[in-house]
Amino acid sequence: MRLLYPLLLLPLLFTLSFSQTFPKGYSLNCGALSGTKIDGREWISDSAYISTGTPKNVTPSVLHPTLATVRSFNYQVKKHCYSVPVYRGAKYLLRSTFFYGAVNGPDHPSPPVFDQIVDGTLWTVVNTTVDYANGNSTLYEGMFLAQGKNMSFCIGSNNYTDSDPFISALEFLIVGGSLYNTTDFTKFGLSLVARSSFGYSGSPIRYPDDQFDRIWEPYGQGNSTKANTDNVSVSGFWNLPPLKIFETHIGSDQLESLELRWPPASLPSSKYYVALYFADDAAGSRIFNISVNDITYFRDLNAISSGVVVFANQWPLSGPTTVTLTPTANSSLGPLINAGEVFEVLSLGERTLTRDVIALERIKKSLRNPPLDWNGDPCMPQQYAWTGITCSTGPRIRVVTLNLTSMELSGSLSPFVANMTALTNIWLGNNSLSGHIPDLGSLTLLETLHLEDNQFDGEIPSSLGNISTLHEIFLQNNNLTGQVPSNLIGKPGLNLRTSGNNFLSTASAPAPVP
Repeated sequence: MRLLYPLLLLPLLFTLSFSQTFPKGYSLNCGALSGTKIDGREWISDSAYISTGTPKNVTPSVLHPTLATVRSFNYQVKKHCYSVPVYRGAKYLLRSTFFYGAVNGPDHPSPPVFDQIVDGTLWTVVNTTVDYANGNSTLYEGMFLAQGKNMSFCIGSNNYTDSDPFISALEFLIVGGSLYNTTDFTKFGLSLVARSSFGYSGSPIRYPDDQFDRIWEPYGQGNSTKANTDNVSVSGFWNLPPLKIFETHIGSDQLESLELRWPPASLPSSKYYVALYFADDAAGSRIFNISVNDITYFRDLNAISSGVVVFANQWPLSGPTTVTLTPTANSSLGPLINAGEVFEVLSLGERTLTRDVIALERIKKSLRNPPLDWNGDPCMPQQYAWTGITCSTGPRIRVVTLNLTSMELSGSLSPFVANMTALTNIWLGNNSLSGHIPDLGSLTLLETLHLEDNQFDGEIPSSLGNISTLHEIFLQNNNLTGQVPSNLIGKPGLNLRTSGNNFLSTASAPAPVP
């Protein structure tokens, strides 16, 4: 379904405080050892928001100080994640910047290709090869809703990643709640394809002209003229574009069609959010129809002095895109266009149930050397699930198996494992885990418990005998003491192994099982 919404003179939906200071949020200078002020803006070190990766200096000269360092990540670890505190329910502009700088050495002159992930959603593939060959950095921008107290941004090694991924800068900036608000951000994110100011040929338009520091690239094709923006009322536009984009346009006074190949890049088959901006202060009438790839987008648009924007929430596009503006019979002037935005609409991935995420974070803290990829969402995207984790599918993503056998782990097993009530299998054998075995009585679906060949001490929790689904308990070769609970001894269908511990001798104890 193609949804078209003309947008005229709607009230301002948030306070003007956004325009008085740089947008609130985080601007991380990745790989930098300390914070710095660049062009009046505070950039901070990223070290407090990620526990993996190596800061590196870029050897070539760079155009912007944030490109002088990168954080580089071991490509053999499938996922590395930033965790950034956010305001739950706020909308954030996420912008990631990449400039390779040959940090992987002479054997890898071209930058690696890898994935970037927001919470449990695969955002996009990062491929900076062409930009880097031309001496440029590569920027990606998206709009996402903060659905918790932290947002994760992850770098993932995919099948094409042949050397260490990297990142130069990462921004989490709060934007006004009205922006792009016909999109249900609880279900979708927006990934920027193009944001252009037509007829403009200067430096990219951004803060302070754009109060949210969106970047409007110049698109200087065709005729352009300086326009009067005194009557343009951006408070009537939900997306609150900067006034500066209405100072120039592409168009003509001649009664002829205007055709734009825009966005410049060929698009993958998907659905897109498309917003087009118009304003005109000429004396005559300027009325025209808009089509995209020869399909009617909007009819009889009247480009008035106060401005107008039309947009579609989910417009299907594929391949090259052409926007055509055709004057109507009752127009005295030809068409014009001031600016446009195109975002790919991303369906958000599911997220692991918060209860399981909290429990796994506590387990991670109780381990002295947890797997390096235990960052971000534990289950999603599926190809980036944590090492040793198997998850359910469906509307509620739960962790069903914890398998860290022979991972050379030390530390203890957090009692929070008992909160992961969908677990059917716990396999932690052949490590160096110590401390008591937690009470697992709440794990009513548990089928197998393998804790053999560790250094657990204390007694076996008697609550294990109350789990009717358990059919394997392997506890051999630990430092357990006391007695084997009577409700485990001789339990039908239970394979119980307890040899190699320090149990008190008792006539009721089971015969050792190797």
